[in-house]
Amino acid sequence: MTYVVIDNCIACKYTDCVEVCPVDCFYEGENMLVIHPDECIDCGVCEPECPADAIRPDTDPDMDKWVEFNRKYSEMWPVIISKKDPLPGYEERDGETDKVNKYFSEAPGEGG
Repeated sequence: MTYVVIDNCIACKYTDCVEVCPVDCFYEGENMLVIHPDECIDCGVCEPECPADAIRPDTDPDMDKWVEFNRKYSEMWPVIISKKDPLPGYEERDGETDKVNKYFSEAPGEGG
């Protein structure tokens, strides 16, 4: 089992989760984070840290597409291990639906 980041993270990008991860398996895109599914040790400490409820176990229904999404972008984006401020406007975007189609960017973040 692994944990994955879902679309609730897009356009918010809280980073509370990266500070508690013992294996540094979070990767940063321009407007979201992902977890490398092969690096995640299934400890679960990140899940309760996410204010946007954007981290889920891959055993939840319909997570296969998110496992592959996380795998793809974790191989393209830089690792992130330090907490940063959420994106501007995160309060308005938190909980919004269809964020992949509205806001997702494939561009990498800065990492760090």
